[in-house]
Amino acid sequence: MDFTVETATDAVVDSFRETKDQRLQQVMESLTRHLHDFVRDIEPTLEEWEEAIDFLTAVGQKCDDTRQEFVLLSDVLGVSMLVETMNGSEEGTESTVLGPFHMTESPSRELGDSIDLLGTGRLCVVSGRVLAADGTPLPDTELDVWQCSEDGFYDVQQPDVQPPGNGRGLFRTDDEGRFWFRTVVPSHYPIPTDGPVGRLLEATGRHPYRPAHVHFIAEAEGHQPVTTHVFVADSPYIDSDAVFAVKSGLIIEFAESDDEQEAQRHGVTAPFVHARFDIVLEPEASR
Repeated sequence: MDFTVETATDAVVDSFRETKDQRLQQVMESLTRHLHDFVRDIEPTLEEWEEAIDFLTAVGQKCDDTRQEFVLLSDVLGVSMLVETMNGSEEGTESTVLGPFHMTESPSRELGDSIDLLGTGRLCVVSGRVLAADGTPLPDTELDVWQCSEDGFYDVQQPDVQPPGNGRGLFRTDDEGRFWFRTVVPSHYPIPTDGPVGRLLEATGRHPYRPAHVHFIAEAEGHQPVTTHVFVADSPYIDSDAVFAVKSGLIIEFAESDDEQEAQRHGVTAPFVHARFDIVLEPEASR
């Protein structure tokens, strides 16, 4: 009763006092206080508040089985990377955003298989190991991999051009924790700009580009899983990723190799591009 600017926050916070889940109560109380402070700070007009509601409605309406506009909004506001960084590993490989295109299951593949189903682009071999924090190899680690094509598109963005599963693979490391697969060198690309998040970037004068990268999720028994990227060292936008995900420790040289023996081991012909890196997983009990 008698809801005012001064009494609003306490009234709403008090409404959550019977919440049985204590964590939920903490979240709702904090959200209410911060949101009310934000509203008092910017003092939106009724028209501006309606625009905000329309924007969030449009974000939700843009989501479907292969497009997650709310993830995209979280990414471009830096929230995704903030959450990842706060929950990231102290001993293992740095975590990064999942991104809006991990929306379809990666097909199971054998080590050495190619995830490039188009047969175009610069041939690339990606190899490395998955290790525990003490350097012990982790065999039978599940490694989920996905990336865009040489033209900067994921399979779900071009269903009439790319077959389902292009640029994706689900691998398991060998007895020595090693992994390797064939692909193409990915391209830098713009995040989708045909929705409300794209319009927000345009209105604020921000570019939509991401540097070239390959996504990974690594999961091994007894260890914390990690979601991460590796970034192509000389890619455009390496210093201005639209979703703030670049970390110096994740920038890798995708170097051209003339090594005939190495090429033969990986079932390719020289010259080819080779990217080598290791993924380190933190013990489960360390958190």
